[in-house]
Amino acid sequence: MDAELSARLANLLDRVEAFLPPPSRRIDWSHDVAALWQRHPLGGQLLPVPVRDAATLDDLLGVERQKRALLANTRAFLQGLPANHALLWGSRGSGKSSMVRALLNTLAGEGLRLIQVDRHDLAGLPGLVQQLRDQPQRFVVYCDDLSFEANDDAYKALKSVLDGTLTGPPDNVLLYATSNRRHLLPESLADNQQTQLVGDELHHGDAVEEKISLSDRFGLWLAFYPFNQATYLEVCEHWVVRLGGPEDWHAEAREAAIRFATLRGGRSGRAAWQFACQWIGEQRLDA
Repeated sequence: MDAELSARLANLLDRVEAFLPPPSRRIDWSHDVAALWQRHPLGGQLLPVPVRDAATLDDLLGVERQKRALLANTRAFLQGLPANHALLWGSRGSGKSSMVRALLNTLAGEGLRLIQVDRHDLAGLPGLVQQLRDQPQRFVVYCDDLSFEANDDAYKALKSVLDGTLTGPPDNVLLYATSNRRHLLPESLADNQQTQLVGDELHHGDAVEEKISLSDRFGLWLAFYPFNQATYLEVCEHWVVRLGGPEDWHAEAREAAIRFATLRGGRSGRAAWQFACQWIGEQRLDA
């Protein structure tokens, strides 16, 4: 190889290098339990990440029905039994994302592995699923706070992986998603104007059918709602005791928790956690 050709190849490699992802530690699924999927122009890579916190399903109060359903579905999946893709939808701060993270902490010892995919990286989802097909572990691929705009085509990759290809997702992969929207796509009045009553049957227009068809591919729907005051205060007490101690929950803390929710304009698990952080922080500063 002459010097001129070597120089040209070196120059080409220097230019290509800018498009390559930075090197990362190789995933060891016998040790790593969570990862992020990062798409890049040449495909994608899995980046191992530490578990965010030690919260378990026992720490989530006021959502008992949802916990039981998701836990049973995931345990069936881990045991090689039939299980459904899951959509956790509902009001903000109600525990949807926390439940998926707590599920990992609860079931990692039983073989659960979690991979988070950002909405903007969904175009690489088919490639990720293909990578996981021959792995011995069982994976939940998780999309947090998932929603799409009307002109966003990224949801088509998700539809295809859920139930749109000849092969479908492999037996060792489930998809879990959280969203504030029940159908993941925006719904407008104009869409519903296409709905017609034919005899005694209601026929949706094409736009509505297209939007429903995405969420309909999730076999398990779990709805989350704002807390009433009693449940909110129960969750506040749990986190105040967990972050501080039983002595930190008293009548003054209870009244402060009610004021906190009033100022925030709603009661939720997130508001209860934020109140507990603020309350314990202030108590310890004054001590």
